[in-house]
Amino acid sequence: MNQYLELVRSILDTGSWQENRTGIRTISMPGAMLRFDLQQGFPAVTTKKLAFKSAIGELVGFLRASKSAADFRALGCKVWDANANDNPQWLANPYREGPDDLGDVYGVQWRRWPAYKVLPADASAQLDDAASRGFSVVTTFEENGERKVLLYKAVDQLRQCLDTIMQNPSDRRILFHAWNPAVLDQIALPACHLLYQFLPNASKREISLCLYIRSNDVGLGTPFNLAEGAALLHLVGRLTGYTPRWFTYFIGDAHIYENQLDMLQRQLTREPYPSPRLSISDRVPDYATTGVYQPEWLEKIEPSDFTLVDYRHHEPLTAPMAV
Repeated sequence: MNQYLELVRSILDTGSWQENRTGIRTISMPGAMLRFDLQQGFPAVTTKKLAFKSAIGELVGFLRASKSAADFRALGCKVWDANANDNPQWLANPYREGPDDLGDVYGVQWRRWPAYKVLPADASAQLDDAASRGFSVVTTFEENGERKVLLYKAVDQLRQCLDTIMQNPSDRRILFHAWNPAVLDQIALPACHLLYQFLPNASKREISLCLYIRSNDVGLGTPFNLAEGAALLHLVGRLTGYTPRWFTYFIGDAHIYENQLDMLQRQLTREPYPSPRLSISDRVPDYATTGVYQPEWLEKIEPSDFTLVDYRHHEPLTAPMAV
């Protein structure tokens, strides 16, 4: 994880102080990239203890399209508690539906993106095509004297990615994202890690992932998100018969919160240990072995199915999360 420590040093050396919505200043740097060869190990931070169980719990919650902090807590992840129940802006939001509600955050967009079409009522070919793609009629209405039809479909972006990996691995459009402008005012926190692109190599039977993060808390968020993204790539590879290879991690605004400086300064004095390996339980089917495609395991997976092997780390360090 020397790359991670170099990122911290770069922000401290070249970043600038900025104010932000949380009221806690950051040292911020625009544009950063980390790149990991997953065949050389799992990108778990070793200069402190990674909250691995919490990160995996959050990932599983996303895969299940969870929208309640209570669901995440039940999976071993408490990082959403403050965003759900302590953020004054969200508490005053008319769309909030009570304690622990988060709105349609990450997983809802990943697995149930709300898609609408408005078509002329007499456009039979278009209506038939929409129906064949799973759209259902919601209602009809009149607009500027013309009859229109409103149709709706919940799009499972992640499942579509897996299907495309299986059917057309050379496609350069195997991606999903969580930045839905229509609901930004209805959620506790707009997506930070918002765009994932899978890149299969059919000849080598390897699969890589590019992840773009618009804004990243490097002290707490980066180690967490690295673990989640790498674990997701391992799971997708397992279900589609590909070996995980390159994980490239792009950050738009890379920043360090002022109240996390001590934690990171201490990490910079520590020598990283070798990277661990990720193990996925044998109960999760491996397409490379079975030859049977079972994408339903995106919902059936449990946090306990993921284990870090040979994970050696320095003593834990803590710092507050800015909300």
